[in-house]
Amino acid sequence: MPAGNLRRRPRHRLFLAAAVAGIAALTLSSCSVLAPDAPVNPTAEADIVGDVPAEMLDFYTQAVTWTSCNGGFQCAEVKVPLDYDKPKRDSIQISAIRLPATGKRLGSLLINPGGPGGSGVNMVKDGGQNYFSAKLRGAYDVVGFDPRGVQRSEGVKCLDDAQMDAARQEEFDPATDPGLARAEAEVKRQSKLCEKNSGPVLEHMDTVSAARDMDVLRAVVGDKQLNYMGFSYGTKLGATYAGLFPKRVGKFSLDGAMDPSLDIDQVSMGQAVGFENALRAWAKDCLGTSDCPVSGTVDKAMEQIRELQSVYAETPQQTPDGRAVTGTEFTGGLAFGMYSTDLWAPLTGALKQAFAGDASGMLMLADFSADRDSDGKYNSNTAAAFNAVNCLDYPMNSDVDHMRQQAAELKKAAPTFGKLLGFSGLSCKYWPVPATGEPAPISAAGAGPILVVGTTGDPATPYKWSKALAKQLDSGVHVTWKGEGHTAYGRANKCLTKTVDDYFVDGKVPKDGTTC
Repeated sequence: MPAGNLRRRPRHRLFLAAAVAGIAALTLSSCSVLAPDAPVNPTAEADIVGDVPAEMLDFYTQAVTWTSCNGGFQCAEVKVPLDYDKPKRDSIQISAIRLPATGKRLGSLLINPGGPGGSGVNMVKDGGQNYFSAKLRGAYDVVGFDPRGVQRSEGVKCLDDAQMDAARQEEFDPATDPGLARAEAEVKRQSKLCEKNSGPVLEHMDTVSAARDMDVLRAVVGDKQLNYMGFSYGTKLGATYAGLFPKRVGKFSLDGAMDPSLDIDQVSMGQAVGFENALRAWAKDCLGTSDCPVSGTVDKAMEQIRELQSVYAETPQQTPDGRAVTGTEFTGGLAFGMYSTDLWAPLTGALKQAFAGDASGMLMLADFSADRDSDGKYNSNTAAAFNAVNCLDYPMNSDVDHMRQQAAELKKAAPTFGKLLGFSGLSCKYWPVPATGEPAPISAAGAGPILVVGTTGDPATPYKWSKALAKQLDSGVHVTWKGEGHTAYGRANKCLTKTVDDYFVDGKVPKDGTTC
């Protein structure tokens, strides 16, 4: 399976990873400043700054220098408080990039690709000119940012490259007492490394703080209201912003929506079933071809994949580069293949190799999911940021009986993927910062119309979550794309693209329940 079959493009993070380590999904690289432009301070107008506390005025009225970078882009650093309860004490820098509008400019459009821990800088830098339509780019400066603690924005750090490789080679069975003890020891070790290697931002990685950062960014770019497009976890971030600042909501699209009222066990179950259904869709498609590595009915094909999965779990398979593919890595490669139908062909090729005794294709998929290059370098800190955000946002139950019951329910509901999502409470048991968030519905009373986009075959953010969020929001407008894979805009059909573009550019709010 040539590497060229896997195209790096903006994609959106599986929300809940295995208990030991979250594996990342975006290609991240630095923004190199080429030449300085004039500093600008568009925030002098009171109606842009808004009604903010006096101790926040310096952040909302700061002059930001946007510098030319990456050929056609502009980069900037924006100062925000480390702790919004004590804004005068310490500050951190948020890295941002923008692709200037090509036509009659309506304002800025802030982007978040998901995660938590995904880089908005990379999404715009690497895919902005292709992922977003010409109509949208004509009307808006497309602005990506790395949320606090992510990559360039005071990025948290847990493991180095060699330690990450080693962690991915571990295989635990927490259903057994020895396996649980080994997993718990590894989680404890990694949590201590995160505390040791990360700066003070580790204590302030919650979604509420990141949403408040977005309001500072809104003022810095000179918009009275925030225009926003969030994908996957970015929908939770956007909904949180709307709940905090409903009057400052401009045009909003929440694509691949999360339901903020769900607890972590409910999230795990929704995703386990979602990925199981997505794999069945792949199997049905594969069985209709002449070169499919599985055979028979869809049920039989799923059984064949699980049999192979068990082989990897019991005896990790060696690859030419000296690394092994464990059951967890094999399952992670399967999950990665569910994010887009563009990945179905590479997955088919990798499984064909795996059935023939060659694990290298599944390792390649797992490496792409982990953002690991062939030279052994990991290009992001998304795994660390992922856990840092979730451990603050979600209270987790690490009681052994509870986790084992949850794992059994997941395995029954989703025999292939349930085991990857079990024992979620373990991941934060030794986290150095206690949870501050609590799952709750968000209504955002007073906000303008907010698009909530759901994909019927979405594995990572199941379709019913989009329906739930649209219902919670007082001004939610639900839009459906009938398709497979995670999120819609940027890869769906012309109907979906036109519906979203017309809303952002022409102000045409679609009818609630619109289907593309």
